Amino acid sequence: MTMQSMLSTLFRATPDSIAFRNAREGKMRYGMMFNLLWTIWVFGDVIFNHVGRDWMWATVASFPVFLLLYFYGYLQPQRHIVFYAAAMAVLGYLVMPWNHSGGTSYIIYSCAYMAFFGKTPQSIAAILAVVSAYVLFGYMQGWPWVIILSMSMVALSVGGGNLAYRLNAGKDAELRLSHEEVRKLAALAERERIGRDLHDLLGHTLSLITLKSELANRLFDRDPKAARREIADVERVARDALSQVRRAVTGIRAAGFAAELASAKLMLESSGTHLEYALADIELPPEIETVLALTLREAVTNAQRHANASRVSVALEDDAQMLVLRVADNGRGGLIVPGNGLTGMRERLAGIGAQLSIESQRGRGTTLVAKMPLPRRAPVATTATQLRTA
Repeated sequence: MTMQSMLSTLFRATPDSIAFRNAREGKMRYGMMFNLLWTIWVFGDVIFNHVGRDWMWATVASFPVFLLLYFYGYLQPQRHIVFYAAAMAVLGYLVMPWNHSGGTSYIIYSCAYMAFFGKTPQSIAAILAVVSAYVLFGYMQGWPWVIILSMSMVALSVGGGNLAYRLNAGKDAELRLSHEEVRKLAALAERERIGRDLHDLLGHTLSLITLKSELANRLFDRDPKAARREIADVERVARDALSQVRRAVTGIRAAGFAAELASAKLMLESSGTHLEYALADIELPPEIETVLALTLREAVTNAQRHANASRVSVALEDDAQMLVLRVADNGRGGLIVPGNGLTGMRERLAGIGAQLSIESQRGRGTTLVAKMPLPRRAPVATTATQLRTA
């Protein structure tokens, strides 16, 4: 085994580590290295105090150990992080008599890792224990109280900040699960409605077609005219059933946009953003409805992530024989840099003959408008539902 493969094995992120979780969520890949910039304070005594041989040996011996603990705490299972954090704290206490800033830095990193230990009360207790021991050690070393208290506040702030980050990440994960649950429930409700509609619609019709076909078969030799009348009735009933099935399928597929709107409402409400919507009673072909639903999803997601808006409005309307989808927010607005999401949205809309326009002014929000001619076979109601506020 080569040295490179050995290092790769030793420093590989496990599936239940902080590094693996951050990579899965698309977080900054090199955040672990960025956080190491603060280790410059390990060498702070060089700037503020006269250092001697003892400081040098303590620093040279402890810093590689700290780096090993830091990387392993980041890459190994999160349930083991308390051991690496405790080892960092012990290392800090041991180094403090010779390297004041280095020992304090190790303590602060220990508090940062303790925030990911166990449940919230356990994390808080661990952080307080590390800081309390630091205060005691600093007092025993005869440090000024202003230094002890200020560094203790830094350690508590770092630990508390990471704990808040961890709790928010947990809420984000729960929110994503809620969105998926809404989509699953919407799909389940749609399947159940399909079954009920098809049973009610086709059950009687197919029975009637069967009876009339049997009757026509019996009359074929005795009374050809009556048989032809029955066959004509069968044709009429079949055509009527086909028309009803088409209308039912159109209604079923229209639920896709409604389900996407329900998911958007849940996502926005979770971040304290109000959703207003007004939908005209328009029956859409499935390919058009799918594209509009995806456009709604992308627009609402962008508003929730980037706009910092307090209100989002969605309108689907008939404007002079044009089908118009309008998504507007009152967020920060400003220059929009086209990304993969916006490019894909524009391409999908172009595929159904729709045009996309975006107006965004700094401080006045963003308005996205998708416009296309009304589908020929889509009947349009003359009134729209009243504007409702979530």
